[in-house]
Amino acid sequence: MAARIWPLVKLATKVTIAGGAVYVACDSGLLGSSEQGSEALEKAKAAVPPALEEWMKYFGLEAQRPTMPRIEFSPVNSWNAGVRWTISSLSDAPTRVSEYTSQGLQYIKDLVK
Repeated sequence: MAARIWPLVKLATKVTIAGGAVYVACDSGLLGSSEQGSEALEKAKAAVPPALEEWMKYFGLEAQRPTMPRIEFSPVNSWNAGVRWTISSLSDAPTRVSEYTSQGLQYIKDLVK
């Protein structure tokens, strides 16, 4: 009987953890707009070091931890750079296709000769 219930318990645990992770991500604004993502990143940067220190004290680890690296990352700018690159590539696509086609035809003509 327990052998039949164990896989169900494992599945329920995994689904609960995954659902909780999605809920926390939505609630904190990670799945929202880029501005909400930036705000969530700032909140995380402010909350993680104190929590780490509290847990280190709790477990008795008084070792010196490395300093937090400075992250200069803006999701808004990265998103815009990706959009610009994509639109630029799409606008250059017809020209590139004609160039590659002519190069391919020239290669085939050279092979046939």
